[in-house]
Amino acid sequence: MLPDLPRDEIKDILRKCLLIRRFEEALIGLHREGGSFGHFHVYIGEEVTGAVAMKALRSDDKSFTTHRNHGHLLARGADPGRLLAEIMGKVTGYNKGKGGTLHALPGELGFLQTSAVVGGVIPLAAGAAYAAKQLKKDFVSICMFGDGALEEGACPETFNIAALWSLPVIFMCENNSLGLGERKSSDYSGSTNAARQLTDLAKPYGIPSYAIDGTDVKAVHQAMTDALATARAGKGPTFIEAQTYRWAGSKPLWPDLLTGVTDLSMAWDKSKIPQDHRQWHEAHDPVLRVAREVLEAGLMSREQVLELDGEVRSDIGKGVLFAKESPFPAPESAFEQIFA
Repeated sequence: MLPDLPRDEIKDILRKCLLIRRFEEALIGLHREGGSFGHFHVYIGEEVTGAVAMKALRSDDKSFTTHRNHGHLLARGADPGRLLAEIMGKVTGYNKGKGGTLHALPGELGFLQTSAVVGGVIPLAAGAAYAAKQLKKDFVSICMFGDGALEEGACPETFNIAALWSLPVIFMCENNSLGLGERKSSDYSGSTNAARQLTDLAKPYGIPSYAIDGTDVKAVHQAMTDALATARAGKGPTFIEAQTYRWAGSKPLWPDLLTGVTDLSMAWDKSKIPQDHRQWHEAHDPVLRVAREVLEAGLMSREQVLELDGEVRSDIGKGVLFAKESPFPAPESAFEQIFA
């Protein structure tokens, strides 16, 4: 469902979702072409969660994210060209190519850390929230992490201290493990968490906890609105579990476009939906869902949706060209901007 927001804000959410999807598709395309930039993870299937959550933040709020970070960075305003350049190890990237895909960090956008260490950013987010409280500032810290991070010891320790000190932090768990019940032995292993519901892990500390549909714009917007209000009022942390279905292309060791490049017309023309992965396109693809809901609400026409997608594709195309043409760092710069 769509929240009661102005048309332009809903359109911006759709644009951000399209931007993330086309970026990730382009990145997979670059890898297929032989691009060498190490292992990478994509955000396909979770676009709504990131687009809505990041949009709800103020410019002075602080964000922490994980190895599956591209969607969060783009949703908060990262330039596609500079982000691609960073992933490809180019000097024009946000961190001059030293962060790569797993540690890309546009600090000017409020990101204090991007880390591939599972659960590593959870205590850091609480640290930023502690700083806000000590400095008597009303900025909020948000931590985006996957369900696997809840199995790390740092997680309950951070929940405890955040609740004890009423820290202004939002713990956003992006659970993209739905639909993995039919996985084969060659796919990723399952959770080793004994909790029946992930929200049960935060409730013992008195932390308000919500499990929501991560592809539902209204649900994500409402959860973020409530969590931000709680934090800014000095009432402490909130735990949100945003549930999404694992995109089929994320199941292999390397991301692959198993569902094909997204044909946006599938949102209104079911004859365009292929039989392979049909359930994904019909029920679980967040981008198609937002497009359908925008059309059903009469906020945009089909032509306007396709025009918006065309604009996004053009931006991504320019970003790809920028990244490809950018130079690699000079060897002598290897020891610049390092701590030790």
